[in-house]
Amino acid sequence: MNRMIRVVAIGLLASTALSGCAVGPNFERPAPPTTTAYAPTPAPTEIPATPGVAGGQAQRFVAAQGAPDKWWTQFGSPQLNAMVDEALAANPDLKSADAALRQADALMKAQAGAELPTANFGYTAERDKTSNSLSPVPADNAYSYSLHTAQITVGYTVDVFGGLRRATEQAAAQADQARWQYEAARATLIANVVAAAVQSAALGRQVEAARQTAAAARQELTLMQRQVQLGEVGQADVAAQQAQVAQADQALSPLAKSLGQQQSALAVLLGREAGQGAPPPLDLDALVLPPDLPVSAPADLVRRRPDIVAAEANLHAASAGVGVAVAARLPNFTLSAAGGGASNDLRNILNSGNDFWTLSAGVAQPIFEGGQLLQKQKAAEAALDQAKAQYRSSVLNALKNVADSLDALTRDAETLKAASVAEAASRRSLTFAQKSRDLGETGALQVLTAEQTYAQARATLVAASAARFADTAALYQSLGGAA
Repeated sequence: MNRMIRVVAIGLLASTALSGCAVGPNFERPAPPTTTAYAPTPAPTEIPATPGVAGGQAQRFVAAQGAPDKWWTQFGSPQLNAMVDEALAANPDLKSADAALRQADALMKAQAGAELPTANFGYTAERDKTSNSLSPVPADNAYSYSLHTAQITVGYTVDVFGGLRRATEQAAAQADQARWQYEAARATLIANVVAAAVQSAALGRQVEAARQTAAAARQELTLMQRQVQLGEVGQADVAAQQAQVAQADQALSPLAKSLGQQQSALAVLLGREAGQGAPPPLDLDALVLPPDLPVSAPADLVRRRPDIVAAEANLHAASAGVGVAVAARLPNFTLSAAGGGASNDLRNILNSGNDFWTLSAGVAQPIFEGGQLLQKQKAAEAALDQAKAQYRSSVLNALKNVADSLDALTRDAETLKAASVAEAASRRSLTFAQKSRDLGETGALQVLTAEQTYAQARATLVAASAARFADTAALYQSLGGAA
């Protein structure tokens, strides 16, 4: 037994001395982007305010490494915060990503165990009868006897070429990939909840405005019907107003449909069943825009954004996979030892003279595998090339996401300002048209035109307000989000 232990120890020391190198490429982190900007032309540093409307607060861009922690709380809505908390606790897709992370972590630890020696204990008890034509087996020359055997077997693979170490490296990289995929899923979920809640609020406001427009159109129709009896307006004006009422009703239905669908989508994000419904829509007027918007440098972005770091981990795993495939084509060295005791009486199984042991060392070299090992190595090298291209694509798309978000923030702020001016002008125009009609200076057609213009301006203003909040959420998401 002592000799067995010494041989195994010598094998472990020898393998440690030989473990300094591993076949296959050594992974190197990709170089960060060389560009320092997200667009050829410099972006504005500030977004001017549009007073008096939701989402009209001024904002400015500040240099930062990423989005602040719990960025969604900066909108100042406890209701929105509660939605995000509920989604983080109950969303099934996030739970799936968490399970995948735990699975990858367990597989990594299991693979790391392959680098260690294995030890197994076995015990057997048997009753035997030897033929009288043969010599008795036991020392007491009995033909019938019992035999108790206890044995410990130790095995170890000497990782000369680093195949096991590369496999462990690959499993660790895959665990990192799963971890960052979870973070990416979490950041995406938060951004989607915020966007869905804001969109639901906008649609709710538009539905309310459409109902008010339809109600006003009916009031106008009732007034015109009275004026017809007095001979103040003609039947043509009444018919035109009836068409206006029908158009208002027609505009309400698709908005209500979109609101219902958006609320259902929000319920799914929160992990609710269809019958539970979604929370009531947010009040856009109660939301505030964060005054400072972070903008990280491209070199910082690729080190923080979860999907890019996950792509880097995938690249690392593919690099290690090449080493695993190369090592599979090289000799495999093993050490093994077994020792124990055997006796007719269990109480004497470890007595001197009843012990036995076996020591062995082996090497196996693949000679012919039908080309499988070579093709697997080529496949691993192709997977590495694929991972490089995927990483590059992730970086380019991330830079595009940030550029699009920055541009949208500026452009949609301009749209909101124009929409606010248009809404105020159309409201005044409608008021003047109604007064002129009441004084008999204009006909009903001018009022109808003013009503249509005002209704469209209100809807555009609500959409523009919602876009400001959605753009801010999109910027935070494009920067990688934050816990």
